Formats: sequence, C-alpha cells, structure tokens
Amino acid sequence: MSKRDYYEILGVDKGADKTAIKKAYRKVAMKYHPDKNPDNAEAEQKFKDAAEAYEVLSDDDKKARYDRFGHAGVDPNSGGFGGGGMNMEDIFSQFGDIFGDSGSPFESFFGGRSSRGGGRARGQRGSNIRIKMPLTMEEIEVGVSKKVKVKKQNTCPKCNGSGAKDTSSVKTCGTCQGAGYVRQVRSTFLGQMQTTAACPACNGSGQQVTSKCTTCRGEGRSYEQTEIEIDIPAGVQEGMQLSVRGKGNAGQHSGPAGDLLVVIEEKPHDQFSRDGQNVIYDMFLNFADAALGTSVEVPTLNGKVKIKVPAGTPAGKIFRLQGKGLPSVQSYGKGDQLINVNIWTPKSLNKEEKDMLEKMRTMENFQPKMNSGERGFFERMKDYFSNE
Repeated sequence: MSKRDYYEILGVDKGADKTAIKKAYRKVAMKYHPDKNPDNAEAEQKFKDAAEAYEVLSDDDKKARYDRFGHAGVDPNSGGFGGGGMNMEDIFSQFGDIFGDSGSPFESFFGGRSSRGGGRARGQRGSNIRIKMPLTMEEIEVGVSKKVKVKKQNTCPKCNGSGAKDTSSVKTCGTCQGAGYVRQVRSTFLGQMQTTAACPACNGSGQQVTSKCTTCRGEGRSYEQTEIEIDIPAGVQEGMQLSVRGKGNAGQHSGPAGDLLVVIEEKPHDQFSRDGQNVIYDMFLNFADAALGTSVEVPTLNGKVKIKVPAGTPAGKIFRLQGKGLPSVQSYGKGDQLINVNIWTPKSLNKEEKDMLEKMRTMENFQPKMNSGERGFFERMKDYFSNE
C-alpha cells in the first residue's frame, strides 16, 4: 500500500467534497491509465495509488477514520486487510463509472475495447458485509486469529454461479453475441462518440439461461452459514474498521465478491484503561508504604512485575514501564504502561489507630512544607481576610 498522503495523491485538500474528489481522481486516473501508458510500471503504480486514495476519500466512514488515524485507520497492512493492494480488476469493476460505463476512458474516446476486461463485461459485484469484533486488551496486545460464522450469499455449489439447471441450459446471449457488452453511438458537441456498456439482456455475462437451477432458482447464489477465519493484527483500536477482501456476499453472473468489513470493539478491562498505545494502571498504596518506601508487584498485560516505590512517594506520582503498553498497528514500536500512584485513605479507624494519627498530626515532619514565597502568600491572605 502506498504510504503517500491520499489527499496529496489526488491533489485535493481535506475540505474537498465528494464532487471535487471524484473530479480529481478522474483527472489523475486518466493521466496514468495503463492504456495510455503501456508497459510503464511507474504509471501503473500511480494509477493504483489514485484508485486506493479514491476508495478511501470517497467513502464517508473510511475518510473519517483516515483523517483520525491515517493509514492505520484504513489499512493495517496485515492479513489481507484494508484498501491497499488493489488490482486492475478491482479498480475497473468498482470505479468504472468514473470513466463511463466501460471502465476505460480511452474506450469511450476511440471506440477501442480495453484488453484488461478479457473482452467481456464483469457481472455485478457482491455487497459488503459488516460485523463487529469484540476484543480483549490482551488480544489486542498480541494480535489474534478469530473464526466467525456469517450468514451470507455464496456461489451456488450446484450450478457454480451460472444460475442454469445444466450446461445445456446456457446459451450465448443473442443481444451481445456473447461479448457481455454492447456498443452505443452518441451524438455530442464534439461529434459522434462510441461507448460501450454492459449488455442489458445478460447483465454482462454474455450468456442467457433457458432453464434455471433448482437449488438457487437462477440466482446463482444461495444463503449459507459460513465460517470465516480472520487474522486481527496487533494494536487495533476501538472503532477501527478492517476489510477482508472477497469475503462478503458473492457477486452475480461471475462478478467479484464483496468484502467483509470488521469493526473493532474493545472490551472493558477490569484493571487497565487505554490512552493510545499506553496502558494505564491505578496503583493504591497505604500511607506507610508511600512514606517509608516499598516494593510492589503490579500486573501487566503479559504477567506481573515488581517495582520499587521510593520513600516519600506522593499521590499522583506516575511510574513508567517502558515497552509494556500496546503495539502500533503499523509496527512502529510499543507504548508504555503508566502506573498512577493513589494513597489509600481508610474510611473507619479504631481507637489505637486514631491515637497514632493524632500524634502524627502535630509532628513537624508531617506538616506540609512551604517555601518562603508560599508562606508569605498565605500570611498575606490570612491578614487580608482577618481585616475584612
């Protein structure tokens, strides 16, 4: 996946609306289109980068996550997730409407058929499926593989997606003669222009079914409970959406499958909270341990560790355990565990305890220490209020 800024790739600012983003993508895509730049690997990569940027910035949810998390929000670059790695078939099937019906601007302008389509229009792409994935902080810390059961449309196993009862029930489409597309001539202010579109009679498959499959009733798809294994990378965050390409609903007429969109949910932890990559732990000490110093065993996400509490540690002190936090989703290192010191104050005391504290109350060493400036300020405030 390209690490360049998506706004920079398309040449738009963050305030650009969908119309401006679409216009910018069309301009960049036409400039670097493979039909215009044959055997040019650099141009082809820029064409793919532009499609990847448009896929994110044209989608409100993805755009919001990209603005908040950057590339980590839309492509963890792990386990087949995210918007990266788009191939030419993905681009032409998903964004063909940007150039017109055919998916290639040069086909519209010059009447030629792009070699990238295999000479036949693709069927309809399957829809995406969105699920929620609850994860514990321990699972987020190391990454995890999860198996989920999803009710979705799969390619019919009996007809293999054709929708036909048998092979003899499949005939070449009489409208497009098996090409899957039809040519149209339109008159414009530039003169007559030839375009191509998916055949309306066969929906781009190039074939027509005379007798439907009894299992799927000609749909080519059937609803099934399907188990899918998902690899969740370490370091994901609440609300992050990951995309498993091709694991959504099956397409129609041999079209590509949609994606499985996985929305991350963090389960509340009984000991820790989270601040970005840092893990927060509240440690409670009694007054004696804070005053005299001690060694304390504290939990971390992968076991307990012992830390030294120096004598005279005040409430609010923060100890830092480096590298004991959560990893970056893009493997940029780990956060720390921050230990907040709290002084435990008992709610009820017996007589002996009260007597001990009364003695301590008057001892000089247990009085708040102020420097000369602080002491002078409080004396002036005391005189001010006494004169009122």
